[in-house]
Amino acid sequence: MGEKGKMAITKKEVEKIARLSRLGMSEEEKDMFTKQLDTILEYVNKLKEVDVSSVDESRNVWKTMPHRDDAVKPSLSVDDALSNAPDKSKGHFKVPRIIE
Repeated sequence: MGEKGKMAITKKEVEKIARLSRLGMSEEEKDMFTKQLDTILEYVNKLKEVDVSSVDESRNVWKTMPHRDDAVKPSLSVDDALSNAPDKSKGHFKVPRIIE
């Protein structure tokens, strides 16, 4: 648990995340995920306390990765891409609104 027994994430927040993700959860699962997520957030907060001022920066991995030129290739037509969509409108996938 976080500072003085205070949890970093609440059961209500887990319920909201589950609802936005369209996940059905039992009360036991909500309790379990609340504890697990709280443990993860507590660990992340501990990592924030680590003094890394004497550690050299990592080298830029992007510069050492192999690259390839972008190439235009054939792709699905809009009709093909939407052919199995449960709901579509005006050439787009139609999904439920999740932003409150």
